[in-house]
This record gives sequence, C-alpha cells and structure tokens, in this order.
Amino acid sequence: SLTRYWCLFVIKGGLAGAAVYVAYDQGLLGSSTQGAEALKKAQAALPPAIQEWTSYIGWELPPTPKFDFSPSDSWNKGVQTVMSALSVAPTRASEYTVEGWKYVKDLIK
Repeated sequence: SLTRYWCLFVIKGGLAGAAVYVAYDQGLLGSSTQGAEALKKAQAALPPAIQEWTSYIGWELPPTPKFDFSPSDSWNKGVQTVMSALSVAPTRASEYTVEGWKYVKDLIK
C-alpha cells in the first residue's frame, strides 16, 4: 500500500517536472516577449494538430475561436493594479485601524 502511494507520488512528480520543463523550454517562464512568442506559436500549431487528431478519431469539432490577447498588455495591467494597491496600502491600513479602534471603543461603552 505504501509502495503504491510512493509510486503514484513519483509518477505525479515526474509529470509535474516534465510540464515545468516543457513550459521553460517553450519560453513560457521567460520574459513577456518570450511568452508572447510562445503563445503565437501555440495559436499557429494547435488548430491544425487538433484538426488532424479529430479527423483521425472521426469527430467533428466547431471551428476554433480567434482570440485577440496580448500577454504583455495583461502583464502590464496586472503590475499596475498591484502597484496601485501597494501604494494605497499604508493609508488603507491606517483608516482600517482607526475604524477598528472606534468599533472596539463602541463595544466597550
């Protein structure tokens, strides 16, 4: 029983390691430009591969939707949001502290 769990752990760990290696090898863990290039390659390669696989199996799928997605724009928006939240954090913490003390004082009365 313990051997079985150990084997499953090793298999899952190997799969996770392989996934990280493939992501790194394809440039997904690099800079935003490398990520954008990897996304473009995937968008170009996946539809023909899926079409070939489904024709081999005998299935028919609807056409692949087209996405207009810029990883660098999304990354920049995320960084801006985080920096904005961090810049107001001291003020918000002070406001919440004052509100908390006021609430505690009102409870004590």
